[in-house]
Amino acid sequence: MKEKLKIFTNGLLAENPLLVLMIGLCSSLAVTTKLTNGLGMGLAMTFVLVMSEIIISVFRRLIPDAIRIPIFIIVIASFTTIVDLLMQAYLPSLSEAMGVFIPLIVVNCIIMGRVESFASKQPPLNAALDALGMGLGYTWVLCGISFVRELLGAGTILGASVIPESYCIAFFSKAAGGFFVFGMFIAIANAVKAVLGGKK
Repeated sequence: MKEKLKIFTNGLLAENPLLVLMIGLCSSLAVTTKLTNGLGMGLAMTFVLVMSEIIISVFRRLIPDAIRIPIFIIVIASFTTIVDLLMQAYLPSLSEAMGVFIPLIVVNCIIMGRVESFASKQPPLNAALDALGMGLGYTWVLCGISFVRELLGAGTILGASVIPESYCIAFFSKAAGGFFVFGMFIAIANAVKAVLGGKK
């Protein structure tokens, strides 16, 4: 049980895909101008990651090494297409706001990396726990960055005005603001890890 909990919690901070592994940054910084975008991207990525890891783990012994990468891409692309079509059907405004970044989940380093390094070598339960932990770790970071950028850059949270427009800082709505907030999150995560490591 302790091992299963460790697999799940690794992605939340210790091996967080954004703050520690620093993979999948392009789409992460591009969509985090609004909290709804960050949450939507995080949940879409989590769904694709969980389903892909489970399927590949179940069939891992049947997948020949020589063609494993093309098979991984086909599985990931299938679930990405499902997410993309569902968002277009039920959340068209969110789908339009995120544009090309939803279809590009297919080639996201986080999914391909976890599928190759973990799911293809582990039983389905471990793969599902790893995917869920990594997905939630990715989602909370996206939501955190989005929250700060939307609040300071646009003065809103989920579209509701919180800060008068005259007090907003346009810097946070731009790419440089995204990098700045992301850097602050990395610094805070490293500080927390240092404190927790000191206690041990």
